Amino acid sequence: MLSFVLAEAALELVPKEIHRLPAVTSDARRRGKDASAILLDRSFHHSAMARLKDSEKRGRPDLVHGTLLSVTGTPLYLSGRVKVYVHTYAGFVVDIALKTRIPKNYLRFRGLMEEAFAGEGGALVKVRGSGIRELVKSTAPDMVIGLSVRGRNIELEELAGRLVAADSPCVVVGGFPRGHFSHEALSAIGELVRIHEMPLEAHVVTSRLLYEFEKALSVVNR
Repeated sequence: MLSFVLAEAALELVPKEIHRLPAVTSDARRRGKDASAILLDRSFHHSAMARLKDSEKRGRPDLVHGTLLSVTGTPLYLSGRVKVYVHTYAGFVVDIALKTRIPKNYLRFRGLMEEAFAGEGGALVKVRGSGIRELVKSTAPDMVIGLSVRGRNIELEELAGRLVAADSPCVVVGGFPRGHFSHEALSAIGELVRIHEMPLEAHVVTSRLLYEFEKALSVVNR
């Protein structure tokens, strides 16, 4: 079983400090919801987000959606060999049950996440408070690999081989559009590596890694 953690993901409800700003109130009114019940989204709340700490890392639920689709559409995931967790910037964990399919439509995904944060996601998608270190520890890993442009170079084939050889590997990928892992996230990672000299988007890193993992696994199982 591979534990996949999308860490410090840009997925959160609108923070209290910007609830009353025009960009937020107009969006909430248009959707017929309270400002506290909608996802922070740079596409709609850009002007309000200038007041937020680390604003460049936040408000991209679409990025999280795309990355989750890259995971949940793979044979590896559909066969129950990958457990997915989304650790958010605000310190929550979206725990997605094995083999759960994520809506392909972004609007449906947004609604599902808003329901989950409200405690209405059902048994398949649950939200709980947790730090990144506690989350990683809960997966009982014997190997924790983080992917970052600041890590040491490694070939994907080598990385996949090492993950397949482990009993309970955990992979941590940043779920934010810009920036780097926080010190807390780095403290949860055993080894930091990079698979390309250029910064790659989370969904690209994820797709490439899981494909190589599947290839390495098929060789071991022959």
